[in-house]
Amino acid sequence: MNGIPGGLRTDQQPPMVIPLRHFLLALGFLAVGVGGGTVLAVATLPGLAGLARLHVLLVGWIAVTIMGAMTQFVPVWSGVAIHSRWLAVAQLWLVTAGLIGFGAALLAGAFAWLPVAGALMLAGIWVFVYNVGRTIVRARPFDFTERHFALALACFGLVAPLGALLATDFTTPVFESVPVNRFEIHGSHATLALFGALLATVVGALFQLTKMFTQAEPDRLSDRLLALEQLCFPAGLAALVVGRGLTIAPIARVGAVTLLVGLAAFAVVVARLLAGATVERSPMLARYWLVVAALVAWIALAAPTWWADPLAYESLFGYPGSRTLLLFGVFGFVVIGSLYHIVPFIIWIERYSDRLGFEQVPMIDDLYDDRLERADFWLLLVGFAGLSAAPLVDLPAVVSTASSLLATVGVGVFIANMLLTIHRHGPDGIAGVLASAFESGENAPAAAGGEPDVDASPDR
Repeated sequence: MNGIPGGLRTDQQPPMVIPLRHFLLALGFLAVGVGGGTVLAVATLPGLAGLARLHVLLVGWIAVTIMGAMTQFVPVWSGVAIHSRWLAVAQLWLVTAGLIGFGAALLAGAFAWLPVAGALMLAGIWVFVYNVGRTIVRARPFDFTERHFALALACFGLVAPLGALLATDFTTPVFESVPVNRFEIHGSHATLALFGALLATVVGALFQLTKMFTQAEPDRLSDRLLALEQLCFPAGLAALVVGRGLTIAPIARVGAVTLLVGLAAFAVVVARLLAGATVERSPMLARYWLVVAALVAWIALAAPTWWADPLAYESLFGYPGSRTLLLFGVFGFVVIGSLYHIVPFIIWIERYSDRLGFEQVPMIDDLYDDRLERADFWLLLVGFAGLSAAPLVDLPAVVSTASSLLATVGVGVFIANMLLTIHRHGPDGIAGVLASAFESGENAPAAAGGEPDVDASPDR
């Protein structure tokens, strides 16, 4: 696990500060979201605090992490330079400013500001979709990961305007003259966001990372399951979105079942790769086992729920009590496990790779504190288990509160480990990453005659 996997075009990656800045701000949103959940477990916050927290976690933590990771690893995996480094910087600040304004407006009940905040997020997400889309389109033919990333980008592009319309509808009715209402648009928006933009990215990245860091290859059965997933997942997602948007239960039901079949096939593939790993334990692989377990449990709970009523608001995330399984068990552990390699990997390439062979340098896994890593693993595991079980088996309220506190501490330890890694090994530390001025190599359009930097695509 200490080496750099072969086949990666690290010469194509953007400057280190761009993805690290995404990850740092995403960690800040994670701290706010998890801390807010702990407060909500024991007290009441003003305004629409639950909705604000959900967006902080989904947009601020997971989506911003995805934006940084795609900006970094689409060039690395696909062997094509990022279309524009300047746009990669702009996307982060637009989404960050919009999300902070959105959350503040929801908490304060100042709904008149929601359209402004929504417009900023819309602009940032569309900049991201355009920039990474222009990059990935030059990577032909698409492999499994690139196909899922392309699907995710399309969903991001659709989610953003629907969200902006929903934000505007808080104060100005926008659905009165159209044959759909707010409930239907909300169903399509949430479905595209959760299972399109976020889950499609997770599926594409998880397969690539699991294969890469188990050093195992899919066998014939896994190849067949992957073919099934690539057929079922996008088709099921499209049917579920259309069915919920038009409130046609049979279409939504078929889409839900098809989507779940695709995800079940994918879970089997990842489990087989993990079981066939030829490497020692790593933070990534330990957490990926939890992802598989959470995904299988979520599918088992979602299947009868969506079969009975795929349109119900309470079943938007699947089984009503399984939201923690999806948000933290699947999305959360994928992101946390992946960042334990991505952040040290980026820093190692930037600071130590050119010294290899000339002096003794630390390996990638040496950059973070393994004691803190083990501590956050067990704290998050116990906290996550309690939070997941509480709504399913009617546990006492004290169990939920204690589990929330453990998970909060675990998240804090994880964030501290990432910040210490950047502080100790990053060339300019945390302050340098967060500096708003463009670093050398981050081109502005004026520096290139008004055109973004586009390199010719190398042979794949």
